[in-house]
Amino acid sequence: MLSLLLQAAGGSGLVAIGAALAVIGAGFGIGKIGSAAMEAIARQPEAKGGIQTAMIIIAALLEGVALFACVICFMAL
Repeated sequence: MLSLLLQAAGGSGLVAIGAALAVIGAGFGIGKIGSAAMEAIARQPEAKGGIQTAMIIIAALLEGVALFACVICFMAL
């Protein structure tokens, strides 16, 4: 993945590392959100709908922030 980002960035390593860190951080965050949501659903199955809705909204916002971070990294060229 890092080599693909290096090629897209035109060889600038810092831009690729910044974008990779943003993507890795977003992946870790979404994983934590999913994990916490599954634990919450296991504890209170009757609240499944509300938990899933909140999980999807938070994950979408986190993906938006990660995309924005990648765009800023590539604009730094």
